[in-house]
Amino acid sequence: MTKQTVAKQALKVAGFGFRQQATLESLEQALDQLIAQYGPIDQLAAAHSMLPLVEALGSARNISVISVADAELASVATLTHSAYSLREKGTGSVAEAVALLTAGSGARLLGPRTVSNDRQATAAVATTAAQGVGL
Repeated sequence: MTKQTVAKQALKVAGFGFRQQATLESLEQALDQLIAQYGPIDQLAAAHSMLPLVEALGSARNISVISVADAELASVATLTHSAYSLREKGTGSVAEAVALLTAGSGARLLGPRTVSNDRQATAAVATTAAQGVGL
């Protein structure tokens, strides 16, 4: 019997960051920008302190949501460096950090975060590392 390798497809994870004034519509608009640019999204992610609004988005769009501990945000290097995010959450971009942390080891951002039209929410996409699985 020969061993086969099956490629495990990379997942696209959308991470979100937002201000207290953000609405579900703010997040929907940011997600729609990501989908238009990168195609379908497999999972949504948020820092634990921001989870309820992202869970509402996940429920509305039928996409699973994963939570990341707020304390982990500062452990990830981001493409964007927002002074506000750095001061409030210890990271240059909450959206980028959450996406990378959720996508796991070897993940990469597809680009810098996007900002909703009302400027209340940001979103970024990271992909998981595609892996070969031996059979």
